[in-house]
Amino acid sequence: MDKYGLIGYPLGHSFSISYFNQKFEDEGIDAQYVNFEIPNIDSLPEVLASNPNLVGFNITIPYKEKVIPFLDHVSPEARAIGAVNVVRVMHEGKKTLLKGYNSDVIGFTQSIEPMLERYHKKALVLGTGGASKAISFGLRHLGLETISVSRYERPGTIQYDKITPEIIKEYNVVVNCTPLGMYPKTDECPDLPYEAMDNHTILYDLIYNPDETLFMKRGAEYGAQTKNGLEMLLLQAFASWEFWHGKE
Repeated sequence: MDKYGLIGYPLGHSFSISYFNQKFEDEGIDAQYVNFEIPNIDSLPEVLASNPNLVGFNITIPYKEKVIPFLDHVSPEARAIGAVNVVRVMHEGKKTLLKGYNSDVIGFTQSIEPMLERYHKKALVLGTGGASKAISFGLRHLGLETISVSRYERPGTIQYDKITPEIIKEYNVVVNCTPLGMYPKTDECPDLPYEAMDNHTILYDLIYNPDETLFMKRGAEYGAQTKNGLEMLLLQAFASWEFWHGKE
């Protein structure tokens, strides 16, 4: 039986495990999807050695960047982003080869593109981790200018306390790539001047639990269009399946 999985730490409730196992059951595929909760990415070779039937896996926080040195091949897109979240496992004789891809950018761009109008030219990307790198890459691919928002002073970023109502008017697409507002801490949201938002503002949250985060709610009060990360996850899952089966 083929095995697929998710590597990250901590994992808690994962969308992937329920999605893929349901898919296998519905489509009569003899496979299973399991969670590999490893406290250190250095345990990856051990996971591979003890699961010889592993044919592919997803990577989540905090290993999307740390997994790269373990890979034999990284797609040009994933290399440009600097983060990998899909790995295909191939066996050539006794050798195991790992190929890395990024499905975040595919899922995200396909999900946000229908919302964009000609007046959406600039975007704020909240967070600076592996997901935010893919989101920035995707937005630039769609023709938007991006700036990353960080809590700390770092090159090429803006800090939350420097985001004025004028900046919100100019950067009218805001994507939350932080865990702020995720269940169970649903009473939290990024610190932004929400009152400067209107019906030209798009708030896109990578979080999908709860369905409507406080970030989305607060923007919607001023007319912003909002979307959570569920559709992106579904589109990512489709892309993962294609990568695992060699459809690049």
